[in-house]
Amino acid sequence: MSTSSPNGRRPRCARIAALAALGCLTFFFTACGGGGMPTSGTSRGFGAAEPHEDFDKLQQEQYGALVENPFQSPRTAQLSTFSADVNTASYSNVRRLLNDGQLPPRDAVFLAELVNYFPYRYPQPTGDDPVSLSLDLSPCPWKPAHKLARIGVQARSMAMIPDSELPPRNLVFLIDVSGSMEGPTRLPLVKQSLELLIDRLHPADRVSIVTYANGTSVRLQPTGGDRKETIRSVVKSLSASGGTNGEGGIKLAYELARRAFVEGGANRVILCTDGDFNVGASSESDLVQLVERERTSRVFLTVLGYGMGNLKNQSHEQLANNGNGHYAYIDSIDEARKVFVEQGGALTCVAKDVKFQVEFNPSKVAAYRLLGYENRLLKAEDFKNDAKDAGDMGSGHQVTALYEIVPAGVKIDLPGVDPLKYQTAAKPAGGTDEWLTVKMRYKHPESDTSKELVRAMPGSLGAGEMASDFRFAAAVAEFGLCLRDSPYKGNATLADALDRAERSLTPDPNGHRTEFVKLVRKAMSASTRKE
Repeated sequence: MSTSSPNGRRPRCARIAALAALGCLTFFFTACGGGGMPTSGTSRGFGAAEPHEDFDKLQQEQYGALVENPFQSPRTAQLSTFSADVNTASYSNVRRLLNDGQLPPRDAVFLAELVNYFPYRYPQPTGDDPVSLSLDLSPCPWKPAHKLARIGVQARSMAMIPDSELPPRNLVFLIDVSGSMEGPTRLPLVKQSLELLIDRLHPADRVSIVTYANGTSVRLQPTGGDRKETIRSVVKSLSASGGTNGEGGIKLAYELARRAFVEGGANRVILCTDGDFNVGASSESDLVQLVERERTSRVFLTVLGYGMGNLKNQSHEQLANNGNGHYAYIDSIDEARKVFVEQGGALTCVAKDVKFQVEFNPSKVAAYRLLGYENRLLKAEDFKNDAKDAGDMGSGHQVTALYEIVPAGVKIDLPGVDPLKYQTAAKPAGGTDEWLTVKMRYKHPESDTSKELVRAMPGSLGAGEMASDFRFAAAVAEFGLCLRDSPYKGNATLADALDRAERSLTPDPNGHRTEFVKLVRKAMSASTRKE
């Protein structure tokens, strides 16, 4: 398909992606030791009079290849199954790159993590279920002939529970103090982040600190949350030097967490690092297997990425996903405040192994596409398999999933298959207004048996105007489609994403939506300067 416009210039999204692709090549050649790619001019990014002080390091960041989910026919793929994902690292990383005058590599842009960065007005759970499930349907903004479906999940928040009734927390901070952690956005920012949490500790909480560099060290044995000055003193004393024995640090942190385990409480290792584990086990598979073994102890893992230039996005995400936890990237004290203050309750898991399975009605749906979650897809048979690990949700966490849907009768070119010879195809449910049915399974934190919630989505749900909350989520997705120059972006533009976001700014108690509008403008301005 041609990307030329009538005046011979490529559309803004295409120009952005072309420059981002050049950035990806720069990343590739640098990581592989090649010297053929220049490191000035275009590779400096937009609007940067001088390259960022960490620009050479920036080019060494690593992102796994990401292939977007394609459109599928419900006649050949009637079920779409995936794991919950509460990771938000992609958004803060994209923000950091744009603020530094760099377009993000397309593989750094995860649509689900962009959308899930923002809170939405989903109903709080009622009854015994710790999660609520809600559905929305509306015309798709970047492809009006299509529909956009939204699945929203809200985990029960403990914000209104009195401190005396909160479950105690056993938190082991595993802190990288290797030489690479020097610099204001690394260890100093880790220390500032922990200061925010220290102020919110309760007497029943227990905090431990393990550090790793060439070796590992227990810097703070399990200490009560009422001994804030003792904890604060240890944090202030941390300094960076040496190598990176991440394997030894992880083992020691889990050992300490098991020793201080609190039945019925939140037991978690929180890893703060900027990148590599270059001493001891360093392959991704070794580390993943290590945290997989450790999660059977009911100690969960949170991974927090800091700094720039050494970021190993894929490795961090894999560790968190397999350690029953989540991954966030902290680029500023404001982001630290979001993680430790706004979402501080998320350190307490309220639902684990959360999975979704969506069944589409072929008489209403010609094709569908899940936006994002490429690294969380599951086999259909995994849905009811309680032995299969999936994503976890902490107190107050939300999960938002978007599907672009091609209604029946709207033309779309998809590979066809011959009719089955030995099986009779199920008769489409033509007599119902239901477009799809969502099933969600989850386990209570102390249980190994899952429960199921089911909701059907009628077509009549999409008859009205798109609600403000839904419109903002769509704007964020459109922004991501443009940054990726997605082959599925349709008529998406940064200008339209900006317009939709500006019309959906409330509620915005912590200013995240307002910040997003500024970020879209930066991307637009950067694009204009490079035309």
